[in-house]
Amino acid sequence: MKRFYLTAAIAAATLALPALPALAQTAEITIGITTTTTGPGAALGIPERNALEFVPKEIAGVPLKVIVLDDGGDPTTATTNARRFVTESKADIIMGSALTPPTIAVSNVANEAGIPHFGLAPFPITPERMKWSVAMPQPIPIVGKVLYEHMKSKGIKTLGYIGYSDSYGDLWFNDLKAQAVPMGMTIVDEERFARPDTSVTGQVLKLVAANPDAILVGASGTAAALPQTELRERGYQGLIYQTHGAASMDFIRIAGKAAEGVLMASGPVMDPEDQPDEAATKKPGLALNSAYEAKYGPNSRSQFAGHSYDAFEILKRIIPTALKTAKPGTPEFREAIRQALLSEKELAASQGVYNFTEKDRYGLDERSRILLTVKNGKYALVR
Repeated sequence: MKRFYLTAAIAAATLALPALPALAQTAEITIGITTTTTGPGAALGIPERNALEFVPKEIAGVPLKVIVLDDGGDPTTATTNARRFVTESKADIIMGSALTPPTIAVSNVANEAGIPHFGLAPFPITPERMKWSVAMPQPIPIVGKVLYEHMKSKGIKTLGYIGYSDSYGDLWFNDLKAQAVPMGMTIVDEERFARPDTSVTGQVLKLVAANPDAILVGASGTAAALPQTELRERGYQGLIYQTHGAASMDFIRIAGKAAEGVLMASGPVMDPEDQPDEAATKKPGLALNSAYEAKYGPNSRSQFAGHSYDAFEILKRIIPTALKTAKPGTPEFREAIRQALLSEKELAASQGVYNFTEKDRYGLDERSRILLTVKNGKYALVR
């Protein structure tokens, strides 16, 4: 397991999660982050880690001790990392992971321990995970809606679906059924593939044979380019839609010419330049992209960088509120963070404006998504 430290080192892990002792207050706020910087999901986790270079090192005069671990996209490793944050680091806040399955695992640990958790991937926030977890990415029903409305405007009647054979793929397929079918569209074929797969030829041949008007790809990162490429190579001429999980320049780099004409839901961080000046997401989006591309090169921006960056944008608002009633390193401070997430409103960030409630743990509205296409190897806003 690789470790990436922004501040102090941590000790060896204790795998069990014992009852938490009473904690003495500390002079710093400890944030434990588990993300995916190796394995098939690295294209998502690496930008999330990179964006941490541009977040504040202190808030309200209190230093931030940020500890980052790699989970390789594995839920078991993510669980181990989260338990380390609880038992060894005595974390005030936990973030992660970059993929849906390990994010679920981290949420389970955080809610068991009573520590605020910021998910950096879309995940189902069930009642048992609702008290302490919030999600930074856009909720799938909100970004899905912009795709289905575009499909309807183009007269799409039949749909094919190809997505991951995991909880992320399930989330998108269930949303497709819930929103697109009532709009009058029929799903004529459903195919799945595993994140590490290097070929989807069999699935693509079935989709091409079904000949739907459009196909939705429920995948993320560079792996989303695999069905995109094979569909075009096998002669599919219909519209191809990609989810916000594919929104990065890596998708265009991998898919090449096959990316041309794709329709993709995205967070506004991918195109803050075309937002009106009054948009609350414009200033943080420009700030992140300017810093990120200055270090990592032109057109290196990524939706995933926005997830971790925005978590700290929110912390800039809620930590000062929490510090009014409690000190870091205590259960009271963790509860104050949780309460501040609910009391502070219109939390502007690069990916949206957050208004969390007890029941809405995504806290986003339609200001959190745009529709992009690819023209001449570059993303362009669909107006």
